[in-house]
Amino acid sequence: MASVSPAAAAAAVSGSHHGRLLLPSSPRRLPRPRPRPRPRLRLAACHADTLLPSSSSEARAPPAPAVDPSSESATDCFVDWLRARGLPPGKVDIRERPVPCLLNGKDLPLRYVAAGVDLQAGDVAFEVPMSLVVTLERVLGDESIAELLTNNKLSELACLALYLMYEKKQGKDSFWYPYIKELDRHRGRGQLAVESPLLWTESELDYLTGSPLKDEVVARDEAIRREYNELDTLWFMAGSLFQQYPFDIPTEAFPFEIFKQAFVAVQSCVVHLQKVSLARRFALVPLGPPLLTYKSNCKAMLTADGDSVRLVVDRPYKAGEPIIIWCGPQTNSRLVLNYGFVDEDNPFDRIAIEASLNSEDPQYQEKRMVAQRNGKLAIQNFNVYVGKEKQTVAEMLPYLRLGYISDPDEMQSILSSEGDTCPLSPCTERAVLDQLVGYLESRLAGYPTTLDEDEAMLADGSLEPKKEVATRLVRLEKKMIHACLQATNEFINDLPDHTVSPCPAPYAPELK
Repeated sequence: MASVSPAAAAAAVSGSHHGRLLLPSSPRRLPRPRPRPRPRLRLAACHADTLLPSSSSEARAPPAPAVDPSSESATDCFVDWLRARGLPPGKVDIRERPVPCLLNGKDLPLRYVAAGVDLQAGDVAFEVPMSLVVTLERVLGDESIAELLTNNKLSELACLALYLMYEKKQGKDSFWYPYIKELDRHRGRGQLAVESPLLWTESELDYLTGSPLKDEVVARDEAIRREYNELDTLWFMAGSLFQQYPFDIPTEAFPFEIFKQAFVAVQSCVVHLQKVSLARRFALVPLGPPLLTYKSNCKAMLTADGDSVRLVVDRPYKAGEPIIIWCGPQTNSRLVLNYGFVDEDNPFDRIAIEASLNSEDPQYQEKRMVAQRNGKLAIQNFNVYVGKEKQTVAEMLPYLRLGYISDPDEMQSILSSEGDTCPLSPCTERAVLDQLVGYLESRLAGYPTTLDEDEAMLADGSLEPKKEVATRLVRLEKKMIHACLQATNEFINDLPDHTVSPCPAPYAPELK
């Protein structure tokens, strides 16, 4: 899904990433009293366990086990705000659970949406009025501007993050102050209380050594920085929006690290609405993520329905059980990147093997034509899905065989025939399979731990949260690679006895 998460008290990071997130949240300009002119705010460091300024008594107050939005005695600021702004009575509670100690030995409990009563599949758990939903249409007030911005250099996430950052600077004057506090409590952390690797330290990123996700984190970080450098475009193009904020232009008002934290926070809780205009497709929904739990095998989704966003559950719930929704067809590496969690039962999980024809091969163009004729590219990704590893290996073999053809007559024979059939000999087939075995073994060797060591660490149960999430991810990756290796060896075992591979082809496809 699910994202993530993953996005005028000004917040600053004190020391490490764990200090405090500038979690923006102020989706829409509703009529409100105009704040009196006041001096420009400065970014200031705050106490590490406080996400927004609050009274000491509030910080020390024991958490209530459940907060019922429909209860007349509810005193929670966020819930009161929702009720006062038109949230219809629903069938859910907001409950709290402790989290691992991440901030100087203590941390606030995380909240989640649970069934307030027994629910049946098809029940509407809650509806949130569109007046409480943040979209670009509402933020920018002009759908054409929203589409222009997001079709060029800025993503929806960057626009939403910037808007919420400015709104947060309003402090308690902001209409969205209670929602901002709730987002700040989560700090972009997912359901396992782990934030996106985009906010991990370099030493923590080493937990992902060997996984392609480590390079993805670097690439995503660079992409966020490019968007940060384009933020002033939004300032000048949507001037009517920002006239209400007496602050500097974006890159002067917010350092990059603050913007990245806000971006990641928005990423962890944004919802992708279907069957709406482009300017409304990305939305921040109170009672949505991160209060809702993501699951890959769930079918329930937040959906736009007229003037509200509603959740219809897809399964029965007992009162008190966490409500779960679908996070989309995302791999586990994407779930970790966006939301900071791994789904062990993810049917969409996969790893990719990239194969490419050698462009220096004298017959490269002919081989590329054969590949295209069979639906493949000169650089082709083969996705390895859980439980379908042998099927993927079988799909790769015809493509890899192309690289081992050196006789021009054989190549012309293939071009004049239909399909991707290559002249096969046991020795050539063994060479292709040996190359694949070598690649898979080298990929496994790139991880600092073995699969058995990962299993032992997870069974011990003493890993700190980020390392546990990383270990669960690389363990699942290794299991798929091991399954591919086993399938490849089964193909080798089916070859005639004593088959040996010839010298490697000079233009064998590259695997990575």
